Amino acid sequence: MLRTLTPFALAAFVTVMPATADKADVLDPDIRSQAEALMKAGLKDDVGLEFTESLTTEIGPRLAGSDAEWRARQWAMIKLKDLNFQQAYIEDFSLPYWERVSESASVVGPNPQNLLITALGGSKSTPRGGVEAEIVRFTSLADLKAAPADFLTGKIAFIDERMVRSQDGSGYGAAVAKRGGCAEAAAAVGAVACLIRSVGTQQHRMPHTGGMMRKGALGALPAAALSPPDADQLARLLERGSVTVHLDIQVKSAESAASGNVIAEVAGTGSEGEIVLIGCHLDSWDLGTGAIDDAAGCGIVVAAANLIQKLPQKPRRTIRVVLYGSEEVGLFGGRAYATAHADELDKHVLAAESDFGAGRIWRLTSGFGDGALDYAAAMQSVVAPLGIIPGDNSARGGPDIMALHASGVPVLEPDQDGTDYFDLHHTPDDTFDKIEPDAFRQNVAAYAALTYLAAATDWDFRKAASPETDDR
Repeated sequence: MLRTLTPFALAAFVTVMPATADKADVLDPDIRSQAEALMKAGLKDDVGLEFTESLTTEIGPRLAGSDAEWRARQWAMIKLKDLNFQQAYIEDFSLPYWERVSESASVVGPNPQNLLITALGGSKSTPRGGVEAEIVRFTSLADLKAAPADFLTGKIAFIDERMVRSQDGSGYGAAVAKRGGCAEAAAAVGAVACLIRSVGTQQHRMPHTGGMMRKGALGALPAAALSPPDADQLARLLERGSVTVHLDIQVKSAESAASGNVIAEVAGTGSEGEIVLIGCHLDSWDLGTGAIDDAAGCGIVVAAANLIQKLPQKPRRTIRVVLYGSEEVGLFGGRAYATAHADELDKHVLAAESDFGAGRIWRLTSGFGDGALDYAAAMQSVVAPLGIIPGDNSARGGPDIMALHASGVPVLEPDQDGTDYFDLHHTPDDTFDKIEPDAFRQNVAAYAALTYLAAATDWDFRKAASPETDDR
């Protein structure tokens, strides 16, 4: 069922996205009408769901640089050609490779018991047979960094910091800092390993993996995430006295492995070679099947582009769908794309990325030149019946397109409801059954409409359109 804007949302629309021109003057009526038709079609479309189900079932987990990620690229090429995308190709790149082999942790001494952990991406191996050391608890990464030199000599650092649940995922930035920086900070003060409370918002006994900051395939130390209940258990034990943990992590690594970006296009009718890019990432972590992160995103953008592709009259700008490789381990696909296409970034008029699950899109945030905010407001007015309210103009884009935005490419962020996203993120529970079909279709509807609105116009999102522009 379509929803309408509340009075509050309408007020926000006026306040956040002020327009200097009437929306009817900004947006050509025929473009609006076609976008609305695409939106209705998206609400009934199952191409994206079928794409997502097939990827997560037939390929499963798709660790960056692995054989499974290679199979995913070949699978994607077949699917895209089956959908009649006339242009579909792979752009190869390489990256350092990391793979978990085994992991275990247990409390030893007077209170012996197992702890449920998962190694963090880039963790070093412990010595064969593991390490045994006293635990020292910190409430934040900042506290660990403030520890004096040699404070943790021969010990294991434990950062016990909770993540805050939020609709927009704003709690992630602060929480993820400990995952990225724990090993390096702990090594600087003599530790032999690092443990963190999982970067997530659920309380099930299910740890969240994720990458660390590192040079090459490996970071500074063996490092792992505890499930939230195990982090609680360890904290309670520490309240009773000193705790010693036996930690055994074994990994494989290599200096170089193959990856790539899968690209498909809907050719535009204009002669300027302008591009509207919509993307996702094809890789995933290895614990679940990467359904919400980010097979769903790939299904959404492929389905949206497919709806536009089937139109008898294509829009003037080319729509480029990019299924980025190796996002999870350091945004390698996004950086590779920005480098490979550096000479044509001025032709990229807009970019958007679906990489926050498949919850309903509730807000539209832009990253336009100030002179293009009228068109951002007009775009939002088209998708408002989907329950999407206006955001501000501070968007930087999803992870893989941030490099494009940094180079001056305008971005849109159709913000999905991420209230529950970090319950599943990077866990074994990230599986296809967690996707809610109606919410997924709402995403397809929004992406189809917004992509068409960007591709059918000649509006310059970097700055104000010329007064002579026909559809201003």
